[in-house]
Amino acid sequence: MTKKILLSGIVGTVVYYLLGWLVYGLILTDKSSGESSLTFIFLGCLFYAFTIAYIYAKLAQISSLKAGFNAGVVIGVLFSLSWYFFMYAEFNLRELIEEVIVGGLMTGILGGVIAFVNKKIG
Repeated sequence: MTKKILLSGIVGTVVYYLLGWLVYGLILTDKSSGESSLTFIFLGCLFYAFTIAYIYAKLAQISSLKAGFNAGVVIGVLFSLSWYFFMYAEFNLRELIEEVIVGGLMTGILGGVIAFVNKKIG
């Protein structure tokens, strides 16, 4: 594992975890039951951030904040759509739109941070 992937993955994990706390812990509190395992949430953030870090460093060579954000939004929207359809048996348009917007923006921010770290590391 390269230094770039390791450092951007670690920074991305922290940023994504804090974004999740901000969005689901403070803003969209109705989306959280309050009984979630913080360990498993952290591990989810860790593996998602390292997935994005690997894609950016090894497959796409994304290292600008803007390109990182844009690619992150696309990845986040696609992942959110996939996740929504896997997890919910009932179709609710409002929830779908909310999940896609939140997932897209959170992953966009994650992607921007990872690309920024990649650029700083060189």
